[in-house]
Amino acid sequence: MSKQIQAIRGMNDCLPTESGLWQYVESSIRQVVASYGYQEIRTPIVESTDLFKRSIGEVTDIVEKEMYTFADRNSDSLTLRPEGTASVVRAGNEHGLLYNQQQRLWYMGQMFRHERPQKGRYRQFNQFGVEVFGLAGPDIDAEVILLSARLWKKFGISENVTLEINSLGSAEARVAYKEQLVAFLKTRESELDEDSLRRLQSNPLRVLDSKNPQVQNAVKDAPKLIDCLDEESAKHFQGLCERLDNLGIKYRVNPALVRGLDYYNRTVFEWVTDSLGAQGTVCAGGRYDGLVEQLGGKTTQGVGFAMGLERLVLMLQTLELDKNLDSVVDIYVTAMDESVEQYARHISESLRDELPLIKVMNHCGGGNFKKQMKRADQSGASIALIIGQDEMASQQVAVKYLREKQPQETVSINELAHFTQKLFNV
Repeated sequence: MSKQIQAIRGMNDCLPTESGLWQYVESSIRQVVASYGYQEIRTPIVESTDLFKRSIGEVTDIVEKEMYTFADRNSDSLTLRPEGTASVVRAGNEHGLLYNQQQRLWYMGQMFRHERPQKGRYRQFNQFGVEVFGLAGPDIDAEVILLSARLWKKFGISENVTLEINSLGSAEARVAYKEQLVAFLKTRESELDEDSLRRLQSNPLRVLDSKNPQVQNAVKDAPKLIDCLDEESAKHFQGLCERLDNLGIKYRVNPALVRGLDYYNRTVFEWVTDSLGAQGTVCAGGRYDGLVEQLGGKTTQGVGFAMGLERLVLMLQTLELDKNLDSVVDIYVTAMDESVEQYARHISESLRDELPLIKVMNHCGGGNFKKQMKRADQSGASIALIIGQDEMASQQVAVKYLREKQPQETVSINELAHFTQKLFNV
């Protein structure tokens, strides 16, 4: 017997028992972004490796350790996309969507990073993101944060997430700040880990982003970037805070929040939760006014966010907010013997024609009444339509309630659609 092949570590199957929740999450996201007038963009899973080296930064964990990179038959270096923003900018540049224009875009798709798999974080994962181009003010920063807040409201988790914000200022302000930060960190070199010592020379801001508790303790008294902002960035950040206050969006200013990618400037934000154990990030984003030019386009302002959907799904499951989702089946149609099978099928098709939102499953495989009722109950349907020779002769169906204690009743075929519409309120 051949050895059974299993999925690659960190790349998981989505089984039928889970797909209903995923469909709910994805459809809810589509509803929210549509309500803000955002348009979907879809980009390839595979991109040129240079795209991510130039956008994310070569001295990052993603580029150095996590990307799935390979040479194709032409010896071109290709990479499975590890994040979505760079691909969206590349597509915008390539198709002339960005320069001197305003675009509100969103995407949803699979990303790939070779990191240690853990619950809610996998090597192949699904990411949803929003990207806005051509708008420079704090008003659009507030809008993308407000859009993310509406998602939490939609999913019923507003009380389980906290917004943290910060400003990275301008590139010039960061250069001056880095000098202060490096001087401080050199006094604490003995407390830094290997990664932080390496970044001390290449990208010292990234030391602030370390997850190592010892490093976090070492940098807690470091100079704060928010105290070194240029005048325009300080004004921009104040404008964002005023708008969030006015909208009733609660937040905490976190001076250590720097984000993990090199293309951010000014506003950065994260939504964090402790509902999954240790505090974790469920959504993160910010402003990246230099990225479009960095990738070969003309200067265009940008702001957006991204969230991993596995972590969101896990959060809904942990909080048991996945229990009230619609069932896979509303009506289970039985046929008591082979002579009425086709008649039962016609009834199902008529219901689907007249009420396309109703989910109807026909019994297949034969079996006695007890077996068919067992399958009907297992389907999760609210009612079963029982059809035998007597029902076919009288042009009726018997309706058996599967989830409520109600007596069985008989409904004529002519009244069945109206009966169903009223029962399911569609």
